[in-house]
Amino acid sequence: MNQQKISSFSIIGLAIRTTNENGKATIDIPALWAEFMSQGWIEKIPNKIDNTLYCIYTDYEKDHTKPYTTLLGCRVSSLDEIPAGLTGKGFNGGNYIKRTAKGNLMQGIVFNEWLAIWKADLQRVYTADFEVYGEKALNPENAEVEIFVAVY
Repeated sequence: MNQQKISSFSIIGLAIRTTNENGKATIDIPALWAEFMSQGWIEKIPNKIDNTLYCIYTDYEKDHTKPYTTLLGCRVSSLDEIPAGLTGKGFNGGNYIKRTAKGNLMQGIVFNEWLAIWKADLQRVYTADFEVYGEKALNPENAEVEIFVAVY
């Protein structure tokens, strides 16, 4: 695992409140992705820095076992213009552990990496954890997704 400092950034995207309790997130988060992709939300995000997708987990009620918000979208240069139906949020950045999920996205590589993270002895702060779906994630059968976990 490699620790790094992440600078503050802003995201505009589609958000949902969910929880890992009773497997609810395993239904809600794929549904969020399906809506984001099928409705072409990426094209409606103003002031995008690029088309890299970020899936952010934030507003934790306590930790990963309690409700939190998932925000799927793109980094933006400004939160001045947020289209109806989308959410804009700024993140302070901080110290992060970077992990990488590699393989077939349809075989749950990202979820499996989260299972390992939840079991790992990390000093998490539960501010904002996120996944980055950049160029290496474009081929779903041989993808690389970076996962950043906020730590002290």
